[in-house]
Amino acid sequence: MKQFLIASILAGAVAFSANAADYTIIAPANPGGGWDQTARSMQTSMQQESISGNVQVQNVPGAGGTIGLAQFASQSKGNPNALIVGGYVMVGAILTNKSPVSLKDVTPIARLTGEYEAVVVPAESPLKTMGDLIEALKKDPGAVSWAGGSAGGTDHIAVGLLAKAAGVDPTKINYIAYSGGGEALAAILGNQVTAGISGYGEFESQVKSGTLRLLAVSSGERIAGIDAPTFKEGGLDVVVQNWRMVAAAPGLTDEQKAAVSADVEKLAKSASWQETLKTKGWQDTYLAGPAFEEQLAKDVSATESILKEIGLVQ
Repeated sequence: MKQFLIASILAGAVAFSANAADYTIIAPANPGGGWDQTARSMQTSMQQESISGNVQVQNVPGAGGTIGLAQFASQSKGNPNALIVGGYVMVGAILTNKSPVSLKDVTPIARLTGEYEAVVVPAESPLKTMGDLIEALKKDPGAVSWAGGSAGGTDHIAVGLLAKAAGVDPTKINYIAYSGGGEALAAILGNQVTAGISGYGEFESQVKSGTLRLLAVSSGERIAGIDAPTFKEGGLDVVVQNWRMVAAAPGLTDEQKAAVSADVEKLAKSASWQETLKTKGWQDTYLAGPAFEEQLAKDVSATESILKEIGLVQ
């Protein structure tokens, strides 16, 4: 009986491994940032939910994700088990870096999450409110340094829009781009910059521990569970939401694309992923298929307009 049971378990394991794809997810940034967190959260849920027998995450940082994107597009063609995380930041980086590779060179699958921006300062900073920070920005834009993600990304766009709303020339802002959330956080905590801007999730533990002071968030209304005013409450008509997506390799067959899409849908609707969204403070913005492809095209066009307006793209 025992031998039969063991044989049955082994047979089931073989059947599972034969049916489950072994995915590799490229996180096109250093460890610690939003893309890395998204990829590793996907890895955990896909394994917990038995969507995939094994999931590996590889970090390929640089140039707002465009280095990882270029590598992915060239090396993964036709591979149905290769995925890459991207999003709003990558859309901007493709434009500002004049990248020869764009999201048209991969197979977009779905938008997964949305996250509002948060502005923080070190706990010992003399700047107590968003009003204090904007006053300093108006007085001398260059003297206020901002730590955030890659040039042309969501963080950079948000700072440019804040400057514009405050009547400050966006081209005068002193924005310092970091390729990973961990590096930006270290710069903020080390008092190397005036303020930091990124998704709230990247600052949450430091805000709760009291090492960072949260000044404001970029949502239209206050976010439940986060004790901070919105930019709008501070008189700045700016609302920005960073979104993150997953794409598959170029050159897939319709059947391969459908299989990947089905796995991503299972992930997005799974209990463990929904719990991750709550834990990380990410909004569920899941959108797939033609509706996502249409929205992505609109977002690319709108981002190009914003970047031109604030002087980041000619």
